[in-house]
Amino acid sequence: HVSLSVNKGEVLGLVGENGAGKSTLMKILSGVYRADEGEIFIEGEKVIIDSVAKAHELGVSIIMQELNMCGHLSVADNIFIGRAPKKGMFIDDKRMHREAKAILDDLGIDLDTYAMVGSLSIAKQQMVEIVKAVSFNGNIIVMDEPTSSLSNEEVEQLFQIISVLKEKKVSIIYISHRMEELFRISDRVTVIRDGAYVGTSKTNETNANELV
Repeated sequence: HVSLSVNKGEVLGLVGENGAGKSTLMKILSGVYRADEGEIFIEGEKVIIDSVAKAHELGVSIIMQELNMCGHLSVADNIFIGRAPKKGMFIDDKRMHREAKAILDDLGIDLDTYAMVGSLSIAKQQMVEIVKAVSFNGNIIVMDEPTSSLSNEEVEQLFQIISVLKEKKVSIIYISHRMEELFRISDRVTVIRDGAYVGTSKTNETNANELV
């Protein structure tokens, strides 16, 4: 019994106490779980999201709180894992790194595409996940507690990337318990409680006490 919407180029904050259903709802949207009932519309068209691959095809990606990276592979390998450009039977390594670098540059992220992901900080690994999401022509990106393991400086870097994504009309659903973050970067906030929708407010028309 939850209904929510997100507009183009908007950051929608999604809040609720632990167990409210935030992550479950977003896993349904991103194809990790299959919905038992209800409907999902993207660009006004009803869609059925029955797998992560289908979600990616529709431009929906989720960045989990626990990052899912292959530490022994490079940044470019992680971005294009399972779908690397090929030349005949073999991976076209130069093209893959070139395309990865183009997306990184477009988002203003300074990362070496040849660096092993396992050698990167959590913040930089998260940036790789964001680039991976964008590389699927991501129109909707879900971020689940993205700042839980970041320093203040790294949080600032994440917010800069979110600003760039907004300018590119990417929609972001941002799950967080940190009120100061929500009031800084979100346009609207939706509250759910015990698996049910409570309400949505424009961020600049509410306050922390009201949300709580």
